[in-house]
Amino acid sequence: MTDGATALLSVRGVTVRFGGIVALDGVTFDVPQGGVCGLIGPNGAGKTTLFNCLSRLYQYQEGDILYDGKSITPMSAHDISKLGMGRTFQNLAMFKTMSVERNVMIGAHAQSSSGFTASILGLGSVAAEETRMRKRAAEIIDYMKLGPYSQRLVGDLPFGIQKRVEMARALASEPKLLLLDEPAAGLNHDEMAGLEEQISDVRDRLGITVLLVEHHMSLVMAVSQKVVVINFGKKIAEGTPAEIQKHPEVIAAYLGAPADA
Repeated sequence: MTDGATALLSVRGVTVRFGGIVALDGVTFDVPQGGVCGLIGPNGAGKTTLFNCLSRLYQYQEGDILYDGKSITPMSAHDISKLGMGRTFQNLAMFKTMSVERNVMIGAHAQSSSGFTASILGLGSVAAEETRMRKRAAEIIDYMKLGPYSQRLVGDLPFGIQKRVEMARALASEPKLLLLDEPAAGLNHDEMAGLEEQISDVRDRLGITVLLVEHHMSLVMAVSQKVVVINFGKKIAEGTPAEIQKHPEVIAAYLGAPADA
């Protein structure tokens, strides 16, 4: 649907096996630059496995993944964060005994140029980096409307606010591609509406490309320009939200009906 020349991310025939289990089976699709791409499928379809491949937490046995035209296969998880990919997780992964500000600053640290030795010795470059990260964190905290919670411990905050902090931390890394893994899970109706606005704004105002894994179809269809569907590790459809909603294999995957029914 999108040729490689206009794609920020290209997944090419990615296969992942865990022993005798095939978690992903030759999955191929592109994520267009500057848009929101929804990645959907029933539970156990392989969506989070793919995210873990993109983050280099999992190895894939076959295929390749191109980011901005360059293969990420030989890269480490640390390389990926430097490259310009930010990510949230299905289960919140934050330092709950640290403040909102410190958590967001950790995200900004992904682009830090100060090495470990400099940090230990407290060299002048570290102080400059600390100032830069604090400034970046303040900008993102303001953007995500988290100012009133800046000095609060993350673990003391309501779940919906914690989800916003996690997205803020991912944005603080200055990503070109934001991977959102079920950001609506556990949110109430009002929080869902706010998330929909936030994702659209991240795309439109910040110019960040988004790959979204989500079970709330109303959210996916509202914010995505393109939707990719996988089931049992295989891609079964891709297209616009309108095309996906009418696709017989997608209907069968979600409703359990025969594809030709």
